Amino acid sequence: MQAILAVTVPFFALVLCGYLAGRQHVLPESAIPGLNTYVLYFALPCMLFRFGAGTPVLDLLSPWLLGLWLVCALIVVFFTIAISLNPRVHLKDASFGALVAAFPNTGFMGVPLLVALLGPAAAGPAIATILADIFVTSSLCIALAQMHGAQGAMAGFKRALRGTLLNPLPWSIALGAAFSALDLKLFGALDTVVRLLGDSATPVALFTIGAVLWRAGQHTHRRTPVMDYVPVAIIKLCVHPLLVMLLGSVARLMGAPITGFQLMVITLVAALPSASNVSLLAERFGADNGRIARIIMTSTVLAFVTFTALAVVFDIKPAA
Repeated sequence: MQAILAVTVPFFALVLCGYLAGRQHVLPESAIPGLNTYVLYFALPCMLFRFGAGTPVLDLLSPWLLGLWLVCALIVVFFTIAISLNPRVHLKDASFGALVAAFPNTGFMGVPLLVALLGPAAAGPAIATILADIFVTSSLCIALAQMHGAQGAMAGFKRALRGTLLNPLPWSIALGAAFSALDLKLFGALDTVVRLLGDSATPVALFTIGAVLWRAGQHTHRRTPVMDYVPVAIIKLCVHPLLVMLLGSVARLMGAPITGFQLMVITLVAALPSASNVSLLAERFGADNGRIARIIMTSTVLAFVTFTALAVVFDIKPAA
């Protein structure tokens, strides 16, 4: 357990540093969007490209793994919406709550954390879940959220798809997969630039998570009852990984070509806290951002315990 804590504590400590920097106004609120832009458009794409280029294509695009992940995500989405709807939480807010229940913080936190725990082989399955969540889970939840308004689900889906196509992460993963398939390499100064940007992704992304969480809390304008956000955080941290493990184990017994290692990786991905950027998305679409921010904050705080405990259950022994 000590070896696992040696990995997880620094990751969550950097998130706390970002939160405290925002709260104590060491980091101006106006700087947070810039940090987020740097991570999303420069650092993370380079990191994901490097992992993608060093991973076999079938690990990135395994149809069995993608299918398992999407089935679990869909179950989590509709289950979360069903239990969330009440006079205070309408379909738009329930849909964004379902998104944070099914969409882990894989890009900003998950890939580097799992690589630190399990080695570079963990990058492939984790990156595959990013593709599934960006293209399917987020688009579905945004479309469902738009059904609450006048625009309708189709308009919401088109808007979500347009945002997905402008997201640099899938393109960086696709480019890395192409380099892997064609056995291409970057050389010289370009390789150095990509490596430096990729190396900066982990600390800056973790710090940014904390800053974004603080910013989201500053823009909440009403009190959210505990029962409107804590159950969703529990679904994210407990129900989601349990569902992935159970359905994955059944699929393996039925002969699905999913290895025990791959199943462990995506189970740990499911146990990650909610994606912090969903709070910005909820704000943009006019959802109850206060509720979404509280779900993300609760899942991030509790994940230090639940994620670490799951890693102990798996008896993970990080490399020295």
